[in-house]
Amino acid sequence: MLFPTLAFGVFFLFVYFTAWSLDRENGRRKLFLLLASWFFYAQWDWRFVALLIASAVLNWAIGALIARTREQDGRTAWMVGLGVAANLLILGFFKYYGFFIEQAADLLMRFGWERDLPLLQIVLPVGISFFTFQGISYVVDVHRGKTPPAKSLLDVMLLMSFFPHLVAGPIVRASDLLPQFDRAPRLTRAMATHGLLLIVWGLFKKTVIASEISVNLVDPVFFDPSAYGAVDIAAAVYGYAVQIYCDFSAYSDMAIGLAALLGYSFPRNFDQPYRASSMQSFWRRWHISLSSWLRDYLYVPLGGGRKGLISSCINVFITMLLGGLWHGAAWTFLAWGALHGGVQVIERLGRAALGDRRVIPTVIGVLVTFHIVCLGWILFRAETFDLAMAMLQGLGRIGPVTALTPLLLTLIVGGLAMHWLPPRAIEGVAERLKAAPSVTLGLLIGAAILLVEAVRPEGVAPFIYFQF
Repeated sequence: MLFPTLAFGVFFLFVYFTAWSLDRENGRRKLFLLLASWFFYAQWDWRFVALLIASAVLNWAIGALIARTREQDGRTAWMVGLGVAANLLILGFFKYYGFFIEQAADLLMRFGWERDLPLLQIVLPVGISFFTFQGISYVVDVHRGKTPPAKSLLDVMLLMSFFPHLVAGPIVRASDLLPQFDRAPRLTRAMATHGLLLIVWGLFKKTVIASEISVNLVDPVFFDPSAYGAVDIAAAVYGYAVQIYCDFSAYSDMAIGLAALLGYSFPRNFDQPYRASSMQSFWRRWHISLSSWLRDYLYVPLGGGRKGLISSCINVFITMLLGGLWHGAAWTFLAWGALHGGVQVIERLGRAALGDRRVIPTVIGVLVTFHIVCLGWILFRAETFDLAMAMLQGLGRIGPVTALTPLLLTLIVGGLAMHWLPPRAIEGVAERLKAAPSVTLGLLIGAAILLVEAVRPEGVAPFIYFQF
């Protein structure tokens, strides 16, 4: 059940009206939202609802054990030995078992020890990377004293299962969402206006820009780069940069908007990432909930920058390498993470050597950073290193332009131009519209949805981040 479909629209309308009819009975409201979230998740594979429930029960129980344990060593043992380890075991089995078995088999063959290792066909549950990371952040924050243990199992289940952010984020931390569950929500005019605008904006980015670029440019070129010349390949690389931004930020926008209509606030997940002038700045703007998670639960525990420059460089490289592996069980994702980590190491060394002196103008920094990110997107999108190398080699091949059309060029340019809109542009529009009469606002939103429906291509492709 995808967000931009009629089926989801009917589902959400039912959830919306039912939830607000229970607004004075917060416990029953939360129970209803939990059941609705499980129904939503079951549309992909009902069998994995049990995994979702088991994961929530596990993290709730570990949080309770940590809270009841007085000795610091005991609290740490529960947190690391059971909480973090169990979540990583769940994620590792479903996401990385096949990859590691294949690598082990290849390694044994290199030494002449051919063995038939137990290779299972494991279905990857949608959104497992997101809800396991939420579970880890919950138990770690309870251990650190940053959030009190949840008052009930229901709250932890809803924290991890709440359908707007369940399958592709943003990763909403317990300290942000549990306090909201403690009180009956309120829907203000500002929240409703902002939520509706985010949903429409997300629909446009996903169904018009991302889908058109994906189907008619990125997919065919990345499938067979040898059939295209340099212009088409360059356009596909830039097009993928626009596609993945519009696709993923659209999901986040719609998730934030849907939550707002139900009375809850989610954190912002993107902040014009392609106007970043350094890789460090890029990761402060791109998938903010993941980058801040990696910082707080991986980089800082590794030691952060507390032990000096070299230690900081090593820790940031390890963090980005594991961040690449989080995205997928493939060497291309590890190489993508290594590229981002390596560039951040170079930036840190450069800042240490130059101090506060600005050597590179901001505009050059933006251009260089963007093209490094695009180089990384080739590794991210290509299914193999051979395809990635074919894309790079094709950038030097003269050939006719067969894939790039005026429409696709317009969408690519427009998708990049979004990053130079005024910051918080949607919030600004929402502020101006919140005083408009309800009929006027309804007509404007309805007209915008009809316009998106009229210009979008047929069908709705799954969101890119569903595979993670």
